[in-house]
This record gives sequence, C-alpha cells and structure tokens, in this order.
Amino acid sequence: MFSDLSRVIIPAAASFWIGMALTPVVTHYLYTYKAWKKRPGKTALDGTAAQEFNRLHQVQEVRAPRMGGIVIWGSALITIFGIAILAAVAPNFSNLNFLSRSQTWLPLAALMGGSFIGLVDDLLTIRPNAEGLPLRYRLLFVVVLSAFIGWWFWAKLDVNLINIPFAQPLYVGIYIIPFFILVSLSLYASGVIDGIDGLSGGVFASIFAAYSVIAFAQQEFDLAAFCTAIVGGLLAFLWFNVPPARFYMSDTGTMGLTLAIAVIAFMTDNLGGGVGIFVLPIIGMLLVITVLSVVGQLLWKKILGRKLLRIAPLHHHFEAIGWPGSKVVMRYWILSVVFAFAGVLLALGSIYPIT
Repeated sequence: MFSDLSRVIIPAAASFWIGMALTPVVTHYLYTYKAWKKRPGKTALDGTAAQEFNRLHQVQEVRAPRMGGIVIWGSALITIFGIAILAAVAPNFSNLNFLSRSQTWLPLAALMGGSFIGLVDDLLTIRPNAEGLPLRYRLLFVVVLSAFIGWWFWAKLDVNLINIPFAQPLYVGIYIIPFFILVSLSLYASGVIDGIDGLSGGVFASIFAAYSVIAFAQQEFDLAAFCTAIVGGLLAFLWFNVPPARFYMSDTGTMGLTLAIAVIAFMTDNLGGGVGIFVLPIIGMLLVITVLSVVGQLLWKKILGRKLLRIAPLHHHFEAIGWPGSKVVMRYWILSVVFAFAGVLLALGSIYPIT
C-alpha cells in the first residue's frame, strides 16, 4: 500500500523521467520532418503585419519545430494509463491508480481533446504556405467541449454553487454551464503566453503544482496526482525548452493545458469543498494579465487610434522595450510562483480557517 503523499509524488517523478526519455524520440521526428512554420512572421488581428513581433521573433519561428507539447501530454498520458495498467495486473499497486471517474475523467478528457485539436492545428500550420486550423473552428471546439463538461457538472455532478472564501456560496444553477464556457474560452485565449523560450512551461508548472496542493488538502488525491503528472511532463519539457529552445510548446500543448486548468478549478471548488474557481485568477494571474494586455491593446487602438503597448501580449512589450527574453522569463517564473503561493494560501485558509 502506498501513502497518499506517495500516490501524488510518484506520478510526478514517473512523468518527468518518461518525458526525458520521450524527448529524443519526439525531437528526432520533429526535426526529420521539419515541423516548423515554413513562412515566418505573424499578422495582427486587424490584418496588418505584426511588425514589432516579426522584428523580434520572425527568425526564431523557423529555428525550432512546433509540437513540443507532445512531450507534456505524452508523458502524462503514458504515466496515467501506465499506472492504471500496472495496478490492474499487480494488486500490490492497486491504490497507486488515480484514473477515476469521480475525479480525473473530466480533466483527462479536456487535456486529450484540447491536445488533439491543437495537434491538428500544428500539423496544418507546418505545411508550406499554411495558416493552421481557422480560429473559428478552434473556438467552436472549445465551446462545444466546454458546454458538454459544464452540463456534466450541472446535470451529473449536481454542481450549481460557486464557493466564496469566508462567505456563503453563490448559487448559479444552470448558469454554471455558460460560466464554465466563459472560463474555458478565457483560459484558451491565455495560451498566447507561449511566446518566449521557457516562459509558458514555467508558468503552467506553477499553476498545476498549486492546484495539486489544493486538491491534496481537500483529499482529492486522484486529482492531485493528475496535476502532478502534468507537472512532471512540464518539467521535462522545460528542461529542453529553456533558451535556446529545442522546440516550442505550440497549440497542442497550450490548448490541452488551459482546458484542463478550467476543469481542475471547478473540480476543486464546491465539488471538492474548496474555492478553486475563486482563486483561479490569483493562481493564474499571469494568464489573466496576458489576456487583458491583448484586449487592452485592441480597445485602445480602436477607441484612441494608437497602441497601448509597443506590442501585445505584455511579455513581448517588455522585449520590445529592450528586456532580454531570459529576463522576462525569469521574472515571470518568479511572479508565477508568488501568485501560485498566494492562491494556495487563500484556498487553504478557506478550508482550514485560523481561529
């Protein structure tokens, strides 16, 4: 029998070492098939060339392949299903299995579904003169999947409340469905944080680590193990993504991860007796800031006719004003840990109030 702490730590270690072993194989195929954009540069949302971005990153876009996110979800999935198979054939390992309908099926579905659609987008993007899967199709997928998961929360799991720290829960009823869709869309939009070598990997690792602590404190041990399995995959990815990156996470990584975060936040809320939704903007503050910087840039330009930032999202603005990419990444890592720690403290304080 394994202790509850071991059940959470072992998946993280297994996923990390599987990711380290998987990376050379993934690297070989990504470079053999030249899985990078064939046409460098980006276009702004208004249809004009993104001049600042292209000045900073046009060369790098064809330096390393996309689809590095395969290492993250690949190592996590091998760990999840590998431990489940091991537990099935070896009874002594039965309590190590964390693949459960009550806690991990929904986040696993979000991770797998988002990663697959992101992979399709990446495969289309690396073709000559290709633009990838149209944004409207990706958004449609997020809406449809989120509507189903939101309905499952409401109809099957009887989730109709949002917990507020140190206050009475907020009743939302069936509106939990559109609320979950909104959260999922917002998190998916935050995937643009994947813009500098090592940036997104460190930020996402802090977020999943924070929710693993929250889930563990709420005795949602299967969900905590699921989170640490992803953390292990992220750390293996990050090992090879620090400057100069061997590959980029791209949509097959960010889409699955952001959708999984949305589900985990709801799983650690009223369903788990915590405040997982309320602390999401705190734990994921850098994702919030990333989205707001893009929205602010668009509104500022539309209303006032000029830019708010040199370039959006905010991390590219810091590059544009002269910060080296490594400085931006390191400071984002520090802030991601600070915000994750603050969110965990608030979440745990609501579970175990100081008297």
